[in-house]
Amino acid sequence: MSAELLSTQPYKGARDFYPEDMELRNWFLGKVRDVLTLSAYDEYNAPMLESLDIYVAKSGEELAKKQTYNFEDRGGRKVAIRPEMTPSVARLVAARLQQLNMPLRWYSIPNLYRNEQPQRGRLREFWQINADIFGCNSYEADLEIIRVAIDMLLCFGADESMFVVRINNRRFFNDVIAKICDMSGEDARLVSKVIDRREKVTREAYVASLVELGLTDEKIAKLDALYTMSVDEATAICPESEGAQELQRLFEDLRALDLEKYCIFDFGIIRGLDYYTGTVFEVFDKHPENTRAMFGGGRYDNLVGLFAKNAQLPGVGFGCGDVTLQNFLECHGLIPEEYSKKIKVLITRFDDVPFVNYSKIANELRANGIMCTTYIGTKKFGKQIDYASKEHFSHVVIMGGTELENGEVKIKDLDAHEETTVKLGDIVEYFNR
Repeated sequence: MSAELLSTQPYKGARDFYPEDMELRNWFLGKVRDVLTLSAYDEYNAPMLESLDIYVAKSGEELAKKQTYNFEDRGGRKVAIRPEMTPSVARLVAARLQQLNMPLRWYSIPNLYRNEQPQRGRLREFWQINADIFGCNSYEADLEIIRVAIDMLLCFGADESMFVVRINNRRFFNDVIAKICDMSGEDARLVSKVIDRREKVTREAYVASLVELGLTDEKIAKLDALYTMSVDEATAICPESEGAQELQRLFEDLRALDLEKYCIFDFGIIRGLDYYTGTVFEVFDKHPENTRAMFGGGRYDNLVGLFAKNAQLPGVGFGCGDVTLQNFLECHGLIPEEYSKKIKVLITRFDDVPFVNYSKIANELRANGIMCTTYIGTKKFGKQIDYASKEHFSHVVIMGGTELENGEVKIKDLDAHEETTVKLGDIVEYFNR
């Protein structure tokens, strides 16, 4: 009886990346890196394993205990495979708080794991683009991080018809809840959890949850009115709020920079993680097949204090998953057909030419920055050309015994279907023309 074969499928909620998948992924993450580098952000990384405590303390019970892959290691320590990056970067900053030059602009693109039900745009293993600013307590940092998020989509050719940035402020939200609902502290936090889920449940369930928390029909009606208000109308309810003033200044500058066309005020944007303290935002896809929040972020002024006593270092940032970004690009047709077009050369071979002669050509091309390889194996010339086509080589170099004797090669452009005879000493010049 033969043994049962192992499955070729990846773990549920994770993906295999074949070369063509990596090529696409490297292309769009490369463009993102270019945008962040252009805005003077420095790249960092951190271990995949972190103490479970940092997620329990700052990300909330649901993420820490229900959505993490966690276990006890051989030393009895409770550890988790990172489900997000913000606590890790706060730990890194706290460790060198006295040496770092503020403000910091840092980014990373780590792979993360969340033990939740896979669905469109949400997998168990994913890569996330994280950008953060530390050391600036002004709305100016909020403005910059939102601008960077917008630039990240614009670099692919997106416009305001394709996405919208919905913005709120947790300080303003808390002050409004205190004023309308006469609640603060833990009661206000519970209301925020209900509002955060408002668009994911039925109207009946939403109202029932608020009533259970003690809100009357009159108070619920006042909250409902906020969802359709402009930023000027909403902040007029609580003009003394620090959060209201931050929102006003933020939107004034968004208008001045011609960025308001991408942004709206939305009182329903709360962000579920407990550590947000000020501006919060989410970026939504407008495509009818993908009308969902793609990514978001906000201000988390107290997070570094978890690792450094009496530290009050302000921070603001966002995270964008690679799955939702790729879905956005595909839905809006923003992936060009020739995104990966480049010079890629295959040097074919014949039995009457020593292999080392082909290797010398390959070495010269690579020394001059031209991607190439020499065919290895014994297939006939026609099969080598077929291989080059299937592997998306742009050119093949042909040198048989006659060409070797004459000190030349033939170069075949597979896209243009053109063949050119070139002297051995001029091959590099041909590809650099």
